[in-house]
Amino acid sequence: MPILDRHRRPLRSLRVSVTDRCNLRCEYCMPEDEYVWLPRQDILTFEETSALVDRFLDLGVDQVRLTGGEPLLRRDLARLVAMLAARPRIRDLALTTNGVLLADQAPALKAAGLHRVTVSLDTLRRDQFIQLTRFDALDDVLNGIEAARRVGFASLKIDTVVMRGVNEQEIGDLLEFARGVGAEVRFIEYMDVGGATHWAPEAVVPRRAMLEAVASRFGPVEPVIERSTAPADRYRLSDGTVFGVISSTTGPFCDACDRSRLTADGIWLLCLYAADGVDLRTLLRRGAPADEIRAHIARTWEARTDRGAMDRLHSDRRAPFVPLASLKKNAHLEMHTRGG
Repeated sequence: MPILDRHRRPLRSLRVSVTDRCNLRCEYCMPEDEYVWLPRQDILTFEETSALVDRFLDLGVDQVRLTGGEPLLRRDLARLVAMLAARPRIRDLALTTNGVLLADQAPALKAAGLHRVTVSLDTLRRDQFIQLTRFDALDDVLNGIEAARRVGFASLKIDTVVMRGVNEQEIGDLLEFARGVGAEVRFIEYMDVGGATHWAPEAVVPRRAMLEAVASRFGPVEPVIERSTAPADRYRLSDGTVFGVISSTTGPFCDACDRSRLTADGIWLLCLYAADGVDLRTLLRRGAPADEIRAHIARTWEARTDRGAMDRLHSDRRAPFVPLASLKKNAHLEMHTRGG
């Protein structure tokens, strides 16, 4: 039986960052020129990561997603995948990637036991891709998506952050592309979290507008009725195509949030908007027994009241969550450190 927080939300889903480094500089995540990085000696080894994941499994977690930064920058990531895939208590083992390195690594990841892959793709236009990411790597991402399709992961998803004046005109094209490669696209509202230092309310394209854009091109859109704690509301077109919308800015899912995040250096964050986290690395490296670590995690979750996105929704003067000066002093406030 999973443990419950103060709002009766279970601890079920854990996002595990394996690095804070990234090979792109996406406008909504890493728009600045310089960043503060985590000390290399603080980064967890795969054995340490696996040991901490075990403590979460003891408490009811059964979904693990590997993230970054860009997780495929972590050398020999397939070895960690194999270690986690060997745990039968992990019902869902997934990876989120920008796809740049995926073509080369997809076969090894599948062989190691990875279940699902989500690729971030915000545009199909080369000029727009370069503007958004500062790199000419669109072909690499498309090749990565094709490789993931070819090796046959149980599920392939595409995440698209939609920004007004940037890529909202591509909603239909991205849905069409996803359908063509056998993927489910999820359109995500632009969030004011972490390194989104250029965020502004007028840049947000709300769910309603996204659905209108889809309906204007593909016809009627019907909601998929299902019981799920996943962040996306899912919809179906008349031909059966399913897509999702994550309205975490205008319609947060905090009431059902069962996820938390473990950074690459072992800091446990209970909310994407949390100002600070819980240091599990120090506990682990000083040799704390498994029971002690497990009890610490349980006590912390049971006291959890976080509803960060809902609190932000009702903020009187909404601006980027973290000022740039604060980001430069604390790498843990960055989205690329928190794992998105």
